[in-house]
Amino acid sequence: MSKPALLLFAHGSSDPAWAQPFERIRDAVAQSRPGMPVALAYLERMSPSFAEGIAHLVASGATEVTVAPLFLAPGGHVKSDLPALADTARKKHGVNIRILSSLGESAAMIEAIATWALDQST
Repeated sequence: MSKPALLLFAHGSSDPAWAQPFERIRDAVAQSRPGMPVALAYLERMSPSFAEGIAHLVASGATEVTVAPLFLAPGGHVKSDLPALADTARKKHGVNIRILSSLGESAAMIEAIATWALDQST
């Protein structure tokens, strides 16, 4: 039987406060799905790394990990770096990894941002 998990994946920053919105997203997801392991990992400058996040989820029993890249656009990190990290993790842990599209490719996210921008401008 498969056990799904979710890895939220963000860029990272040297400013610790930068991570707060992503931590709130992680906490909201975890609260909404209490039985599903959820982790937050970063590409650079912050911990845990992608590899550490996957290892944590696998240690919690996950056999399938969905990666949600918290990047607005599908640039080089999403197109190249993330698939390479996922391939390495698949080989190391034998876990199935599925990568979602970036945030800006979601119609719901575009609508939410547009609504927010319009609400702020009036």
